[in-house]
Amino acid sequence: MELLRFATVGSVDDGKSTLIGRLLYDSKSIMQDQWDAIEHTSEARGEEYVNLALLTDGLRAEREQGITIDVAYRYFSTPKRKFIIADTPGHVQYTRNMVTGASTANLALILIDARQGVVEQSRRHAFISALLGIPHLVVCVNKMDLVNYEESAYNAVRDEFAAFASKLDVRDVTFIPMSALNGDNVVDRSAAMPWFTGKPLLEHLEEVEIAADEDLDDKRFPVQYVIRPMREEYHDYRGYAGTIAGGMFRPGDEVAVLPGGRRTTIAGIDTFDGPVEVAAPPMSVTIRLADDIDVSRGCMIVDADREPITAQHVEAWVCWMTERSRLTPGTRFALKHATHSTRAMITGIASRLEINTLAEDINADGLALNEIGRVTLRTTEPLFFDPYRANRHTGSFILIDETTNHTVGAGMLLGALED
Repeated sequence: MELLRFATVGSVDDGKSTLIGRLLYDSKSIMQDQWDAIEHTSEARGEEYVNLALLTDGLRAEREQGITIDVAYRYFSTPKRKFIIADTPGHVQYTRNMVTGASTANLALILIDARQGVVEQSRRHAFISALLGIPHLVVCVNKMDLVNYEESAYNAVRDEFAAFASKLDVRDVTFIPMSALNGDNVVDRSAAMPWFTGKPLLEHLEEVEIAADEDLDDKRFPVQYVIRPMREEYHDYRGYAGTIAGGMFRPGDEVAVLPGGRRTTIAGIDTFDGPVEVAAPPMSVTIRLADDIDVSRGCMIVDADREPITAQHVEAWVCWMTERSRLTPGTRFALKHATHSTRAMITGIASRLEINTLAEDINADGLALNEIGRVTLRTTEPLFFDPYRANRHTGSFILIDETTNHTVGAGMLLGALED
């Protein structure tokens, strides 16, 4: 079955964790022992109802404060599709966690409290979702039970968010009024809101089209591992394993191997279940080439006539993810791009993003924790990439502090710069 990854984003107390709990409960994806545990915890805390948010808020600090701090992942499936949910924090100081959880999502659920309307964090997370290239947004106007399920309250939030979303690069925005606490329009259609004629959330998640979101035109295959079995019957076998990042691969296709650009053809494509005649994202496969070429981890097998950008001086958006230091020009890092690792130096800060106004501060001299900016950097080895908007897999990277080995920045490549 097709897999859909989605993230819940939004402001604090908009009901993200409760929505996920309700989705899991109403779709019968909770084990009895899990239900018993959160029922017991809810009673011990003196709550009048079973707190479904406890299904995802697992840290003690999360339960004590009633907020989500770290990203929690949950898995469930229906007869139509498999799902991976990322419950991300809403508080501004955990923006880096939200970026991490949403970076691989096909879809983002943006929760908005019907009483509060579109607040600062709603705009912040909507913009970050657009910046991360998430192709589908579902705006869940939550807590409709607290505004008596009035259509006018829903329309006010919808119109306000639509006006803001028109400034973002997002092609698919869907609005659903709901009450996560009571289950209205989560799995089943709400009888309390007969004026809403759209689909409930789960039905939308099952049917939203995501196959076309992948880049199927440009072949991109970052090599992760070279397979050379040490067994007699496989003495001539040499394959290159990895996950397809773009394009459709078939035996006989002409490809180029970067760096170097030497051309060859695909001799065969193997999977755990045997050879296949076609492979596409996000399949994990082993590609065999017709010629004996020097290929190792970090190389990229690409379309011979549609190669990616090759550059060492590049421009990118970076989300800074550590409070121990600021990102400033001259700072050096280890950079990991796809399966390729190299070193990089920040050569300049072009601007710092003001998320509330979508303006860029061109006088910024650095980035602090949770800030996002447009930077220039130079790598010691060439990167083979596509702009992030064209391919999220080959257009993203992370920055690593070489002293602590901590990930300190997440980047989205914009393009190459002239030397």
